[in-house]
Amino acid sequence: MYQIKAKILFNEKIISGHYKMRLYAPGIAQKAKPGQFVHIKIKDGYDPLLRRPFSIHRCEGEKIEILYKVVGRGTESLSRKKIGNEIDTLGPLGQGFKINPDLKRIVLVAGGMGIAPLYFLAEKLNRKDILILLGAESKGKILCLEDLKNLNVRAKIATEDGSQGHKGLISDFLFHFIKESSQIDLVCACGPIPMLKKIAQLSLKNKIPCQVSLEQTMGCGMGVCLGCTIRGKSGYLRVCSDGPVFQANQILWNWI
Repeated sequence: MYQIKAKILFNEKIISGHYKMRLYAPGIAQKAKPGQFVHIKIKDGYDPLLRRPFSIHRCEGEKIEILYKVVGRGTESLSRKKIGNEIDTLGPLGQGFKINPDLKRIVLVAGGMGIAPLYFLAEKLNRKDILILLGAESKGKILCLEDLKNLNVRAKIATEDGSQGHKGLISDFLFHFIKESSQIDLVCACGPIPMLKKIAQLSLKNKIPCQVSLEQTMGCGMGVCLGCTIRGKSGYLRVCSDGPVFQANQILWNWI
């Protein structure tokens, strides 16, 4: 783990309310694994007091990228940062995806901002047999589709309003895909908790191994404050240090 003043190389709006930031963070970039995150102090001082967690979206050489949505004062302030500004960055943190290289058919399921860690995973795997199911509310809110086209993966779209691809929830799309597919070796998912709950239950019902990356409010980011705990089958789990990536069967979904 490193704590550094990471220099901003770009900070650009990609669609309404959503930004991509590239940081010069050599130590973090060299150690980061898909599914891990960085904890960023938005501004010096005490407002906002807590750091903000961001999935590592991409690594290239000594640089990392994060993908974020403006949802409050912290991320709104982050969106105003300029090239050359430095931000206090801690990472890489947490547990990432654990992929057996022998697995042949892997499906990545991203709901909205859930593409943030899954893009890094797809880039790292770099395999033609990877399928990404990408969900959004509408065509205008689909994230990273053009970037995915540059990877060695297939992508299928589901929008809730039917403006592009399959009409409906991404979890329903996975249900239909499982029914039609001969074999799936692993599902990896990230997105809102209600979506992850459906994905996990669907995968487990069909005896498909499933890993989920949870989105959770975090305080310390290192497992000390216990502010991000969830209930697991073996007791309480700290999302920041035991996760954010979990085996789906570790979690008591009825308590989330």
